[in-house]
Amino acid sequence: MLIKQPYITIPFNGEIWRLEIDEATATLLLEVRSESEKLVCFASVDLQSGKLNFSDYTTPERWLTGMETAHNGVLLLHHYLSEKGPVHKGIVAVDVTTAGILWSNYNLAFDHLSVNGPVVYNTQLLPKKLYLAGIKTGENIRPYNPVIDEEPVKNIAVPHMLAPDQFPAELPAAPYGNMIHYLEHNNYRIVSLHTHNGKTLNQHLYIMDGPDVVYEDLLNTDIQKMQPEAFVLHKNWLICLKNKTGLLVLDI
Repeated sequence: MLIKQPYITIPFNGEIWRLEIDEATATLLLEVRSESEKLVCFASVDLQSGKLNFSDYTTPERWLTGMETAHNGVLLLHHYLSEKGPVHKGIVAVDVTTAGILWSNYNLAFDHLSVNGPVVYNTQLLPKKLYLAGIKTGENIRPYNPVIDEEPVKNIAVPHMLAPDQFPAELPAAPYGNMIHYLEHNNYRIVSLHTHNGKTLNQHLYIMDGPDVVYEDLLNTDIQKMQPEAFVLHKNWLICLKNKTGLLVLDI
């Protein structure tokens, strides 16, 4: 008997390319791209309440922009130097709840996130000098110190790859291929696997309590190749993507 259901189900008008979690506010941020429209939008979801804070935030640069990180109530975005390369330029800081712009600086580039905030550098200065910036203001706080500005440990669990015969119970369906994705949490077994219908592949998600399937879903249908992991876990929130354009979150 299926007893679990998603408490967040949100479709988007484009493919979800990237997820970031701001642990301080329990906010999930998404980068959603529409190739046909050459448009990238950003969305924000409150994981505790299930509320969609916003879903269609865009910058004046409609396509050559993306997410850097989210931290302490702020989403950091970047632009690209050109369409033909991966080099980032500029930083735009957005409130994760309201989508209000807190600050922007197009001479800066993001290097990485530390426990004390973002580490950035001025692209106009050589050699490159890293410094700690205030995430809510963009101000130069001090030079980067790797001893105290260590990288944060994120509370995110990703599934393990497992051979089907190593699964500690009977699988709910016969898998295609020699690997499944598997994770245990709160006595639940979470597994995703592929099946083959003779022409194309499907990717399934199952949540099991002992031998019983308490939730199942078809996450990707009519696909031509094996997909990567179908879910991640943050605290007790199981975060899944459906057909690359839908968000599902279950509390387990």
